[in-house]
Amino acid sequence: MSATTTIAKRWVTPFNVFAAVVFAVGLPLVYLRWFHGLGSVTNLSHDVPWGFWIGFDVMAGVALAAGGYVMATAVHLFGMKEYEPVVRPAILTGFLGYVLVIIGVGFDLGRPWNAPHMLLQPGLASILFLVGLHVGLYCTTQFVEISPALFEWLGWKRWRKIAVSITVGATIFGVILSTLHQSALGAMLLITPTKLHPLWYSPFIGLFFFVSSVAAGLAMVTFEGMLSHRYMGHRVGIDHERLDRITLGLAKASAITLGAYFAIKMVGVAHGNTWRYLGTGMGVWFLVEVVGFVLVPCVLFAVAHRERRPRLARFAAFVTVVGIVVNRLNVSVIAFNWQVRPEHGYFPAWSELWISVLLVTTGIIIYRWIVGRMPILDNHPDWGSIH
Repeated sequence: MSATTTIAKRWVTPFNVFAAVVFAVGLPLVYLRWFHGLGSVTNLSHDVPWGFWIGFDVMAGVALAAGGYVMATAVHLFGMKEYEPVVRPAILTGFLGYVLVIIGVGFDLGRPWNAPHMLLQPGLASILFLVGLHVGLYCTTQFVEISPALFEWLGWKRWRKIAVSITVGATIFGVILSTLHQSALGAMLLITPTKLHPLWYSPFIGLFFFVSSVAAGLAMVTFEGMLSHRYMGHRVGIDHERLDRITLGLAKASAITLGAYFAIKMVGVAHGNTWRYLGTGMGVWFLVEVVGFVLVPCVLFAVAHRERRPRLARFAAFVTVVGIVVNRLNVSVIAFNWQVRPEHGYFPAWSELWISVLLVTTGIIIYRWIVGRMPILDNHPDWGSIH
C-alpha cells in the first residue's frame, strides 16, 4: 500500500468529509450573518426577534455543558473518587461547550468584535449582562480546572502543581457561578408573562433551569463516556467494567434528579393552576416533554441501576439529552409568542440550522484534537493519577 493511499484512508473518513462540507457551506453563511445582518440567513423578524440560535446554541448549550461543574463537585468537593476518570472529559466538554455558547451569542447578537464594550459599559440591571459575565468567568474557571492536563502535556511540572493546588477553590467558584447563571437563564423569562405559554411560564422557572441542568450534565457525561469508548477506545484509560460501574452510578443520580425535576414541574403547574391548558394542543406537547423526556428516562435510569443494565442507562441518557434540547426550544421558540398568528410565526431557515451544525462540528473537532494529545481520557505516563 502506497503512502498516498495510507494518508487518504486516514483523512478521508465519513466524519471528515461531513465536516468539510459543513465548513464549506457554513463559513460563507457566517460571513453573511456578521456583515449583512440577521435577515440574510435567518427567518427572524420584529415579531420574533430570537429563535433557534437562542434556544439551541445558548440555552440548550449551557445546560448540556453542565457536566463539568456536576462532576467536579462530586469528585473534588464530595470526595466521590470512583468518578475521577470522567472528570476531565466532563470539564473539557463543559469548557468547549461554554466557548461555543459565547460564539453562538455572537451569531445572534452580531458584531462580536464589540464584545469588550460589555465590560467597559456594564449593564448591571440586565440579566443577560449577568449571564454573559458569569459565562465568561466560568470559562476562565473551567480552563483553570482543565489546565493540569495541558501542563502535563507540555511537561510544565511547576505550573501543574500550582493548578492542582487551586482545583478545590476553582471548583467552589465554578459551582457558585453555575448555580447563578443556569438559573438566571430561566429567570430571564420571568419578564415575559404575556409571551411564554402558561404551562411553561412559572415563578419557579429559574429553579427548573438549574435542576434540569444537573440532569443534563449527568446525561451528557454518560452519553459522552459511551461515545469516547466506542470511537476513542485506544485513548480511554479505564476498562469496560469500570465504565459500566460509573454509568450505573450516574444512572442512580440521574433518576433522582429527573424525579425531582418532574415533581417541581408539576408543582409549577399546580401553583399556576394551569391544568385547563393540558387539554389543548400545547398541553399535549407539554405532556410529551414532561412525560416522554423526563418521567420515562427517570424510570429507565432507575430500572437500569436496579437491574445493572448500563446499555439501558446510556439509552436513557440519550433521551434525556434530547429532552433538554426540546425543553429549551419550547421555552425560547415553540411556546414563546404562542399567541402570534401562524402567518406571523417563525420556523428556522436552513441556514440557521446549518450554522448551529457548524458550531457542534467545530466542538467535536477540537475535542478530538485535544483528547488525541493531552491526558484527558487516560493517565499521563509521568503522573500516575490524573489529578
